[in-house]
Amino acid sequence: MADVHQKNDLDARIASAKAAGQVRAGGVVPPAKGYSQGARVLTLLLGALFGGGVMGWALDHWLGTSPWALLIVLTLAVIGAFLNIIKISKERAE
Repeated sequence: MADVHQKNDLDARIASAKAAGQVRAGGVVPPAKGYSQGARVLTLLLGALFGGGVMGWALDHWLGTSPWALLIVLTLAVIGAFLNIIKISKERAE
């Protein structure tokens, strides 16, 4: 029983040492905050375009106002996305 515990402990220590060695060698680097901010910006833009487009199209289809609701909702969605992007850009990247 003690043999199994020592083997598991040794395996864990070896794995930990390998991971630390890869980080030191530049193999595995955790993503920086700037990368995360870029992903948030991309998500905001794509979400605004897709969500605004779908909502505008649905309103046009329901109200029969083609293409005005689509243009208005899409414009408002993009403006909202850009305001959030400006807020994200003021955060300090580390």
